[in-house]
Amino acid sequence: MITVEDIAHVRYQVTDLECMEQFLTDFGLHRVAHTGNALYMRTAGPVHHSHISELGMSNVTLGFGLFAQKFEDLEQLSSILGVPVEDNPEPGGGKRVRFHDPAGFLIDVLYDQARHTPMAARAPLAMNASARRLRFGDKVRVARQPSSVERLGHVALLVPNFEETLAFYRDMLGFRVSDTYWAECDQNTIAAFLHCGLGERWTDHHTIALVTTRDAARFDHTAFEVLDLDDLVQGGEHLRSRGYTHTWGVGRHVQGSQIFDYWRDPFGNKIEHWTDGDLVNDDTPVGHAEIDDDGLSQWAPPLSPEFFD
Repeated sequence: MITVEDIAHVRYQVTDLECMEQFLTDFGLHRVAHTGNALYMRTAGPVHHSHISELGMSNVTLGFGLFAQKFEDLEQLSSILGVPVEDNPEPGGGKRVRFHDPAGFLIDVLYDQARHTPMAARAPLAMNASARRLRFGDKVRVARQPSSVERLGHVALLVPNFEETLAFYRDMLGFRVSDTYWAECDQNTIAAFLHCGLGERWTDHHTIALVTTRDAARFDHTAFEVLDLDDLVQGGEHLRSRGYTHTWGVGRHVQGSQIFDYWRDPFGNKIEHWTDGDLVNDDTPVGHAEIDDDGLSQWAPPLSPEFFD
């Protein structure tokens, strides 16, 4: 078993790279490279790129990348899975081990990829809560513009072989369960939120979410962290002004507690802005709750059926 440090990127196949680039720019990402057959987009943070679009004849979700803690993790995966440690030929370089997980997603586990100097951004806004005043003599003024997307936070996967896939991420890649959902009876676990198994270190409530499906494996959504609530809302207003499809939000989730806002890219993929998520470690108690529409949010507008498409 290895230790994964964080998620690196998500990978899609789309029929129009220019259309995807325009949407992702409006969403708050920035171009790193365009090879003719693939588009690489970064966040404002140091990770080399967080979103890859490959040109193809159809629009499908392909896989994602993960960062290993150390080079020896790649060697261990190579030995167990029978795949090579190789130079990463994509922008950013470094070393990688490439394989498919039990659900069929293409996984790159990376080490020593090049990194960027973070982009400049305003500080998160101080809020004058009734019992704790933090802003004195300063006004809040925000503009309608793309969100300042700081990092890729997680990917949610719909998988037909839930138990097998969960075991793989737990036993091979060191992920740990933060929360689970059950349906019909509490022994019937149908979803799990997985965090990187970093021991006592605090990390995101989930880096990977697994949800069972009767259909073929695909992404449910990918999620990017923004500066704060105002940044999330102003970015949403910018996307709305550009005519993109809004699918749910603004609201606050239950498991993970994130304030969220969901959109569709031009190819129908669901993509989330979020802020203010929970942090957990390996000592945090694991929750187990019943799945229902009310269990997905503490407050939010009503869900529409298309959200689950």
